[in-house]
Amino acid sequence: MIPAQFEYVAPKTLEDALRLVERHGDEAKILAGGHSLLPLMKLRLAQPRYVIDIGRLRNMNYIREENGHIAIGALTTHAEIESSTLLRSKCPLLPETAAVIGDAQVRNRGTLGGSLAHADPAADYPATALALDLEIVAASTAGTRTIPIAEFFVDMLTTTLRPGEILSQVRVAPLAPQTGTAYEKLHQPASGFAIVGVAARLTLRKDGTIEDVAIGVTGLGPKAFRAADVEKILRGKKASEKLFAEASRHTAEGIEPLSDLHASADYRREMVAVYTRRALERALTRAQGKA
Repeated sequence: MIPAQFEYVAPKTLEDALRLVERHGDEAKILAGGHSLLPLMKLRLAQPRYVIDIGRLRNMNYIREENGHIAIGALTTHAEIESSTLLRSKCPLLPETAAVIGDAQVRNRGTLGGSLAHADPAADYPATALALDLEIVAASTAGTRTIPIAEFFVDMLTTTLRPGEILSQVRVAPLAPQTGTAYEKLHQPASGFAIVGVAARLTLRKDGTIEDVAIGVTGLGPKAFRAADVEKILRGKKASEKLFAEASRHTAEGIEPLSDLHASADYRREMVAVYTRRALERALTRAQGKA
């Protein structure tokens, strides 16, 4: 289907883009990589009067260390995250996640900021973002504000970004010593989206007990979430396959699983336990320095 008629605008700076977003309000949509917005427009599920293309903005495509964190520009592509030497050495969960998004064409056009702002319930980054406790920087004509990722996802395709704001940067802390991470997903064969996906971050004490753990889940419900019940069971315990198997059965507690033509709610409920266990086991191996 052909999209409804719209006016295309390509600002050259973030400041210009923010002024356009403020001026046009709900009549405008932001275009970054285009993998989320363009299909919606072709199906006429989105009919913006103005499309503001930020894909050519200067100084929003970078990965660098700043003030003890790693700062990533919102227009950084999945392929750039996947191949980043800095991220591979200090925060390997992001490159690992980027490597399993879609296909090569998607990874070379899709952006980190666009994926997070779209908040697709089956996207890969939200689970990893939650597991890493990263921060979102939102820009507007009034300045910038920082949003903890725990407060960012509200519901299906809905975030706490305010009218007039553009996601401009993501910040993540390097991994602590004796920390391992992993992302495991059951992917939909045609699209590559997650039927269920689980990101795990696990930090061990010297005696092998779990000092800290964070588990992000995508694909199961209408938004990505932290598996708080599982984390509570694991903290302070001696890491083992048996513990992981027992704790993983609680991943879906309190969540009404999605059901669609790809997977029923019951199937998703069962699979999220399997993939939680797998992510934890692989994160443990890495925390122990065995992989």
